[in-house]
Amino acid sequence: MADTQDERTAGAGSSRQERAARVAAMQRSEKKRARRRRALLIAIPTAVVLGVGTGVTAVLANQPGPPSLAAVKTFTYEPSLHTSAPVAYTENPPVGGQHDPTWLNCGIYDAPVRSENAVHSMEHGAVWITYRPDLPAEQVEALREEVEGEPYTLLSPYPGLPSPVVLSAWNTQLPVTDAEDPRVGAFLAKYVQGAQTPEPGALCTNGTGTPTG
Repeated sequence: MADTQDERTAGAGSSRQERAARVAAMQRSEKKRARRRRALLIAIPTAVVLGVGTGVTAVLANQPGPPSLAAVKTFTYEPSLHTSAPVAYTENPPVGGQHDPTWLNCGIYDAPVRSENAVHSMEHGAVWITYRPDLPAEQVEALREEVEGEPYTLLSPYPGLPSPVVLSAWNTQLPVTDAEDPRVGAFLAKYVQGAQTPEPGALCTNGTGTPTG
């Protein structure tokens, strides 16, 4: 009887831990979504009413605007060009063009991935975040926090990048020098399954690759 009671107690503790882990994951995800929503907000002047003696003075205070995505570069690659052969891409990393018939499963990768598969994922609406292998660990962790648990996002190291971090979506790319750049969240908010997606809603799972997160 004592053994059964112990097993029940252990099972209850395990269930509480699992629930706590799920809640924590949901809270992290909601915080990321909130950051991205804030990043896309349009600045609206706010009226602050101050009482001065018997009169009232209205002071307009402008809220800071969203991070500018003016530096985003756009391209004109056609979708649905499949090939099993290696592709010599023009951009580094690629933003479109021919790609492998099998897409890369979305998630976090600790080693470089095959571009031909990642490009197919972008065709499905994924944003691919790449970073130099020597990026400081705290910067990599900041990128992992943006991607972990999020659908239609890829993160992987990429040797030879022109910038410490590069964000790519189909026909769309933004280089940044700092993983904490607020444009990272703004780019994700706009381009994950964004209007540039040739095949919105297509899978970013059941393809190839085993992400670590």
